[in-house]
Amino acid sequence: AEKKGTEMGRKYVIPYGLYRCEGYVSANLARKTTGFSEADLSLLWEAILNMFEHDHSAARGKMAVRELIVFQHDSELGCAPAHKLFDLVKAVRKEGVTAPRGYEDYTVTVVEDELPDGVTCTRMG
Repeated sequence: AEKKGTEMGRKYVIPYGLYRCEGYVSANLARKTTGFSEADLSLLWEAILNMFEHDHSAARGKMAVRELIVFQHDSELGCAPAHKLFDLVKAVRKEGVTAPRGYEDYTVTVVEDELPDGVTCTRMG
């Protein structure tokens, strides 16, 4: 204990981190392979929005899903590549904020006027 031989490196604290995750649901594959339905999709959205609420731990601290942005296509095979849709989502630190301490220190937008034909955007959370 006197030599502190059990400690490695420095322990930095990040006061707030805004994480972005991207995921996909293939309607065509889900329908053909599993019978995935609209009810299943609604349950998935609910599970994502609440994923940290029922399992708090020291490792995750105060992690929470703040918003779920869903792009839905009119066509089962899609109307636009996913990467182009994800590029329309912007998370920008608000002016005057040098060290963000919460979600309110960011502005999260979707450039909806650039959505391709056949794609709608729904924001949940």
